[in-house]
Amino acid sequence: MIRVDFYILSDPAPKSRLSFACRLTEKAYRMGHKVFIQATEEEAYEMDELLWQQKPESFLPHNILGEGPNAPPPIQIGHGQNTGKHHDVLINLTDTVPEFFNRFKRVAEIVPQDEILKQASRTNFKFYRDNGCDLHSHDLSKK
Repeated sequence: MIRVDFYILSDPAPKSRLSFACRLTEKAYRMGHKVFIQATEEEAYEMDELLWQQKPESFLPHNILGEGPNAPPPIQIGHGQNTGKHHDVLINLTDTVPEFFNRFKRVAEIVPQDEILKQASRTNFKFYRDNGCDLHSHDLSKK
């Protein structure tokens, strides 16, 4: 069964989503997971830049799918339908459920306090529920 975690942020700024995705990516990587980040093309390049800007001691080996070395790093960023060889953790930064979500063991959805994005997340929640996923919510807005 696929586990899907919804992280509800307190910040309405769209950039908060990317910032939290960096922290979540680092945590998953440090725990030994391979991470695929699904984003729009623009956000994919923003995430690439943000991951490079992490503290030197927090180096996160990553690239944008299709760019870089033949041996993919444990963190890849995509903006299409190809996930490469990643099937462990999916961080979804798009407004819809990726068609390939069921290739992953875990999915993370990040929800900022933006009404349009919250509504999209509600739709995604229903989709995952209807597809038998193990759903968990983490309301970080109350912390």
